[in-house]
Amino acid sequence: MNQNYIPPEISNELGRFGPTAAADRNLYSRGMTTKTLIEIDGIPVTDLVKRFGSPLFVFSEARLREKAHHLRDAFRSSYPKTTFAWSYKTNYLSAICQVFHQEGWMAEVVSDFEYQKARKLGIPGEKIVFNGPHKPRAILEQAIAEGALIQIDNWDELCLIEELVSERDQPIEVGIRVWLDAGIRPIWSKFGFCLESGEAGRVASRIVNNPKLSLHTLHTHIGTYILDPAAYAVAARKLVGLREQIRVELKHLVTCLNLGGGFPSLSLLHGMVGDPEQYVPPIERYADAITTVLNELPTKLRPELRFETGRYLVDEAGYLLTSVVAVKGVRHPVMTGGEWALRDYKEQLILGEESKTSYLIDAGVNLLYTGAWYQIKVLPAEARNLPLSPVRLYGPLCMAIDVVRYNVDLPPLNVGDVLALHPVGAYNVTQAMQFITYRPPVVLIDTAGKPQIIRRREVLADIEGPECLPDSLRPEASS
Repeated sequence: MNQNYIPPEISNELGRFGPTAAADRNLYSRGMTTKTLIEIDGIPVTDLVKRFGSPLFVFSEARLREKAHHLRDAFRSSYPKTTFAWSYKTNYLSAICQVFHQEGWMAEVVSDFEYQKARKLGIPGEKIVFNGPHKPRAILEQAIAEGALIQIDNWDELCLIEELVSERDQPIEVGIRVWLDAGIRPIWSKFGFCLESGEAGRVASRIVNNPKLSLHTLHTHIGTYILDPAAYAVAARKLVGLREQIRVELKHLVTCLNLGGGFPSLSLLHGMVGDPEQYVPPIERYADAITTVLNELPTKLRPELRFETGRYLVDEAGYLLTSVVAVKGVRHPVMTGGEWALRDYKEQLILGEESKTSYLIDAGVNLLYTGAWYQIKVLPAEARNLPLSPVRLYGPLCMAIDVVRYNVDLPPLNVGDVLALHPVGAYNVTQAMQFITYRPPVVLIDTAGKPQIIRRREVLADIEGPECLPDSLRPEASS
């Protein structure tokens, strides 16, 4: 045998390796069509961008109310004693909050800012559920005076509340937050009192034995984007057990059990493949899991059931419209004279991952907080009968981590083309950063099909408003 023989090697000439290598070499493997979003509530997406600019958040009031009705019907059809509070932190724009308040939702707040916003919107104290691990003394004093339901998070907060109510003539109703093991990981042990260790029972005893306090609610929130309805049944059963312990040992019947929220919207976590309906159970399954537990109780012992829902209600009603501002990398093949020019496509594959076609859009990670966890859908505003290929979407920020989607199948796009990112209604508006650029306007399409500005685009004065410039640093001081 020839000792100089060198066995053949497979080069990267045919493109990158991996499970998608063969598909990448086939121009038609990803199909010729992609899902589009031509209009929102009857209004063309491109018309919205022309009128209000890009980027642009858009919310559908009809979709918000539809989700509220669906949630309410799912639970009240099997457990009529169900009430709801709107989670302000999920989206605290006044117009969004008012939609849910009109639907009969209370306000659930977690800070002095959110409490004051709810009061400014006309929500009375007795219609506010006050959560959160830190409630400053001043806002606790106001909440106590106005009759809000404070859900106590820790021993230090309990001590402060005991001090603040010590001189009152009448007791105030309070709740306690409980953390427990419902089979979901991670366990949210940051919030409230531990059930399994007996801590929750001890704090309940202290409250019941204080004549200035009345224990109204046992509350738990097991997490977010919970895909297993059975976990809520476990949580409900454990809260029922704690409630029964309090009834037997302390002779006190707790009025309300609050299961928090955490119901998922139709979105996909990174790594999931397919449609979200494959993973996300319908809300009726959650309702059945929870209400079955409560309906086992004797009628006279059944508590009020309460939720503080956010994501499930608002996420799918929100869109972020954005425009392509630049094309980077090797272009997709284009149709010329009726024939496909495949040379550029093959060269792109040979060059490797870094040469992937990329589009620079005018919306970045500063507006898409949830993009760190969820695969936000990218929907062109116009249909194109062109082959799809994997591309990357960069945001406009001057930072390398500003990548909206590392890999998404799209047809060839040009500067000025409009894309809709969806669903983005939960948390992205409230957690959007003022970083490098102004935050965009927000439009609500009302039930009459009319788009209304509910937050205008920021201007320099909005950003500089809280700033104070010392006299010694003013421009005229250096002249």
